[in-house]
Amino acid sequence: MSKARVLVGTRKGAFVLTSDGKRKSWDVAGPFFAGWEIYHVAGSPADPNRLYASQWYDGTPHPWEFKRVWHLEPSLSDPDVVYAGVEDAALFRSSDGGQNWEELSGLRQHGSGPRWQPGAGGMCLHTIILDPTNPDRIYIAISAAGAFRTDDGGKSWRPINQGLKSQYIPDPNAEVGHCVHKMAMHPSRPGVLFMQKHWDVMRSDDAGDMWREVSGNLPTDFGFVVDVHAHEPETVYVVPIKSDSEHYPLDGKLQVYRSRSGGDEWEALTKGLPQENCYVNVLRDAMAVDSLDSCGVYFGTTGGQVYASVDAGDSWKPIVRDLPAVLSVEVQTLS
Repeated sequence: MSKARVLVGTRKGAFVLTSDGKRKSWDVAGPFFAGWEIYHVAGSPADPNRLYASQWYDGTPHPWEFKRVWHLEPSLSDPDVVYAGVEDAALFRSSDGGQNWEELSGLRQHGSGPRWQPGAGGMCLHTIILDPTNPDRIYIAISAAGAFRTDDGGKSWRPINQGLKSQYIPDPNAEVGHCVHKMAMHPSRPGVLFMQKHWDVMRSDDAGDMWREVSGNLPTDFGFVVDVHAHEPETVYVVPIKSDSEHYPLDGKLQVYRSRSGGDEWEALTKGLPQENCYVNVLRDAMAVDSLDSCGVYFGTTGGQVYASVDAGDSWKPIVRDLPAVLSVEVQTLS
């Protein structure tokens, strides 16, 4: 029977949660790297037992200096290849399992670089999406610069922000400067992207060339996470947060919203989630989906809970409580 393994990065270490395919009970291992900020933990699709974790930087001298590694994205086919998005906004690649790294410097050499600005969390490259049908195509997102795409393996990059509208940018056609919080893609449709922006949930059907808003009937379109159902490319999940100054659920009710139509029409998913006095946040890398049947959805909170739904969001339960604040959640489906 298939199994699920949930990888959790927190402010004080990493945790690994495992369950069988029924996902009714979970074993908790950790903390690993106890006391360290683990911004992201990710497993290699090519070798599920190869795990990568990003730690807080201790300040000792290195050829490259940056504040933290926000996101790790292992290659879809080679367990030794992994990409890292860092602050201040750069993209690195390792082809030897993380022993050595090279910068894909074409990104920071893009002419728009001087106009990039840090978001509230810093100028972080936090999203890396690899196209499963084209190894030369990579999408990235930077807060607060926007989304970019390469079609030549990282040698050159182009901004893909047309259609985005941002309150604090006077030019509605600004090439960069947008505060993108997260992007997601279903592997069967690599040209369709979903985005949770500082405000607005967005969708692109042409690999990011143009975006349109799909916030629809959401009670608030501010949030950090967005993800896509493993088997239904038009089923999308977000977690609305009250505002950019109040990073907690509206009215203290923790609600995941699901659209089965690729946006515009959304339904609140609340069964099993606290509906009063809940003031946690769900950070940008803290949601993931498994590929079991039925699809499991997972998210972690700054209050230290990790919630799971084994029925695609219809109902939820906490699979672990009282962890340090959760920074990232990834899930592996193991045979």
